Amino acid sequence: MREVISGGNELVAMAAIDAGCKFYGGYPITPSSDIMHELSVMLPRVGGTFIQMEDEISGISVALGASMSGAKSMTGSSGPGISLKAEQIGYGFMAEIPLVIANVMRSGPSTGMPTRVAQGDINFMKNPTHGDFKAVALAPGTLAEAYTETLRAFNLAEMLMTPVFLLMDETIGHMYGKAILPDLEEVKNSIINRKEFSGDVKDYQPYGVGDNQPAILNPFFKGYRYHVTGLHHGPIGFPTEDAKMADKLIRRLFGKIDSRIDDISRVEEVDLEDAEVAIIAYGSASLAVKEAIKELRSMGKKVGLFRPITIWPSPEKHLRALSNRFKKILVIELNIGQYIQEIERVMERRVEFFGRADGRSILPAEIVKKVEEM
Repeated sequence: MREVISGGNELVAMAAIDAGCKFYGGYPITPSSDIMHELSVMLPRVGGTFIQMEDEISGISVALGASMSGAKSMTGSSGPGISLKAEQIGYGFMAEIPLVIANVMRSGPSTGMPTRVAQGDINFMKNPTHGDFKAVALAPGTLAEAYTETLRAFNLAEMLMTPVFLLMDETIGHMYGKAILPDLEEVKNSIINRKEFSGDVKDYQPYGVGDNQPAILNPFFKGYRYHVTGLHHGPIGFPTEDAKMADKLIRRLFGKIDSRIDDISRVEEVDLEDAEVAIIAYGSASLAVKEAIKELRSMGKKVGLFRPITIWPSPEKHLRALSNRFKKILVIELNIGQYIQEIERVMERRVEFFGRADGRSILPAEIVKKVEEM
């Protein structure tokens, strides 16, 4: 293990380099700008390319293009910028282009409060564009996870051939302190790279893969020709309106993620073994919960934390098990109630909620008071 002192956004940039990222295209926006600032310096040192484009739309467009050339690519923004990227996000889902998209959340709608903390894009990241698709979003809750979940985002993007969201919030992004990270050798051994077809050019069908399998898109300029489109397409990428082919494509886009839920899902449980009350929180809100649990347990109240690190697809199996174990469940979010909708859908019951949308963090003392009221 190695110890570093750094900020959350800077650790995202560091992890991107260690994951093999070679391209970043984006546009500055608070509170995500530090990521691109750092990568503007780091990428040229490792033979990579950084481009600040004229807006968020062109930022994701060039990142998608770089990914098609075989480079591990990244873009980033915050709520309003992610909204602008929506059409190209859909293109990434449909064409199966691996890309890591950092979203350092702030409040909204519209421009909201750029310099304040919020978890305002939770539902948006489940449905960041139109149509049928399955989104993957990871929510770091510590400085160390800003690094390790960025690594995982790149691995999942390459394994699943899809855009993957790194769902930070302003507090995690701008937090500064000590983080314990895995050694570089360990990181190197964990890296996943996309598959490539090595057979005869005539036999190459990038989208002609089996059920629940991701496309195999060989990098451009290597002699393998295929068509790339946002339209429904057949085995070699050319547009089609064939009913069976279109249905099979969409079901495969879902299946390649649903069939790997156990590999994608990651959660943390704290003091749940003997708990009588379970609190569900994620991102920076979970840090306040951990402090509150210490205080509550010193008062003789048995409280534990369940933290989804993989937000989407939601850890349904874990949530159902939690519902069966606990009568009293409290959900804490820095919004007025977004992820609680998914929790109550899965659990098929109502739970307690404590949220805030004024740009301020929830304090441990406020959580203690809420639990006492329960």
